[in-house]
Amino acid sequence: MKRILLFILIIPVTVSMLFSQEVAPPAKPNPPAFTGMGGNDFSAVIDRSKTVTFRNPVIPGFWSDPSVCRVGEDYYLVTSTFEYFPGVPVFHSRDLVNWEMIGYCIERPTQLPKGLNIFATTIRYNDGTFYMITTNVGTGGNFYVTASNPAGPWSDPIFIEAQGIDPDLFFDDDGKAYVISSTFVLFEIDIATGKSLSEGRKVWSGTGGRYPEGPHIYKKDGFYYLMAAEGGTEEAHSETIARSKNIRGPYNPNPSNPILTNCNAAGQGSPIQGLGHADMIEAHDGSWWIVFHGYRSIGGTHHIIGRETCLAPVIWPENGWPVVNGNGTITTDMTCSTLPLKPLAATPARTDFISGTTDLEWNYLRYPARENYSLTARKGYLRLKGSEQTIEDLKSPTFIGRRVRHLSFTASAQVEFNPANTNEEAGLILLNNGAHFDILIKRSGGKRVAVASLRFGNLVHESEPIILKPGPAVLTIEGERSNFRFLCQQGNDKPRELTTAMARYLSSETVGGFTGVYAGMYATGNGKACTALADFDWFEYKEK
Repeated sequence: MKRILLFILIIPVTVSMLFSQEVAPPAKPNPPAFTGMGGNDFSAVIDRSKTVTFRNPVIPGFWSDPSVCRVGEDYYLVTSTFEYFPGVPVFHSRDLVNWEMIGYCIERPTQLPKGLNIFATTIRYNDGTFYMITTNVGTGGNFYVTASNPAGPWSDPIFIEAQGIDPDLFFDDDGKAYVISSTFVLFEIDIATGKSLSEGRKVWSGTGGRYPEGPHIYKKDGFYYLMAAEGGTEEAHSETIARSKNIRGPYNPNPSNPILTNCNAAGQGSPIQGLGHADMIEAHDGSWWIVFHGYRSIGGTHHIIGRETCLAPVIWPENGWPVVNGNGTITTDMTCSTLPLKPLAATPARTDFISGTTDLEWNYLRYPARENYSLTARKGYLRLKGSEQTIEDLKSPTFIGRRVRHLSFTASAQVEFNPANTNEEAGLILLNNGAHFDILIKRSGGKRVAVASLRFGNLVHESEPIILKPGPAVLTIEGERSNFRFLCQQGNDKPRELTTAMARYLSSETVGGFTGVYAGMYATGNGKACTALADFDWFEYKEK
């Protein structure tokens, strides 16, 4: 049974804008019934006599800056998305280990019409409403959106006056709502309008680590706890915490800071580094947990698949400080007591472009141009039309992709593309912060050829071309931790390797930015609109 691409579900309001002849979208899933926040009548509690092993990251791939909230026995998590659209995915879990994406907070271009660059997010639930607060860097500042159903739809933004980035929203017991951001300036807001109700007050300065960010406030045992990330989101990343009897401070730091880091002797051997941007949650049985991001390197200090969502247990004694996983470090394999695990069904590796189920993992690079994508122009295919925009242009290139989630993987696609002009190309792409490695079809020397192209800014390296026969071609990129291989196959012929490249040249340490590598499909006319159309029969991504 072939499966349809994401377009029909993830942008339900704007489907008509993208595809004029698409079928009506299916209804969005309803979340499990909300069961409230209090009481002790829970069907699932931790059995402290038993331990299980779960594996970090719990959400592999570029899902950074996680934030979590609980409604009864249901848990909801959001992450940052930067320039990718739809923005701010919403995940649901019943055990904090297995997470399923259920929707997006930013799924309509009209929500942020000037563009999007979404930094760290916070999700909270209060009095029947979900809130997601974040920063749209460079185009609007800090805002929040609301929803009664976390799967969406979410409201248009309500902008607030907070400076800095990574705002947190805290609801106190008396019904007052507060915002605090990376500046550690706290103020009360009118939650209906976003207007400030008090003068801002700087309540903490962190412990002295660089780039303090991602603050969150919690209230426990009569104390207000203020937790934040420090040290920058590289190897020195960490979480620190302070507390006060008054929400307006002064806040006194934990003598044992940081409470979470692998940047020490105890954590330096872990395959996961750069721990930070954390959020804590009290489970429905009274246990405490922390979600945070970290990255897995491919050797040395280079990582390619971004900062990934991880999980660890927290012991938080009455009137005491939270202790993460015993000593503040974490490992890949975590053996501890958990909520009863509820594994999810495996998702198919192959996406076929015919009506059927949907897959929310697909993203565009910024807002898509509707005329360049179609699922109906040729039944059973995703048709891409290349515009004059290239991947490097800060506009709307014809691109659709999904996160690389494993250090060793295979991404493949079958495409029919017969370019008439030398400027036209289409194919398979690995993309990170504007740098990209491609295996593509184009016209050269009067012939249709496949080449591998490695681009770093203005520097481009191309492999020797392979002359193609008429008909479709299967383009493949194999990731093998520290290397990428680019292969092309037609019919029953043996796959031919075009080149091999070191993965470190697409790492965040090399190309910068805060994202991870995407694998996807693209088409471009390199300065002119394409006359040729690229028809993709299927796309497949799987762990090796």
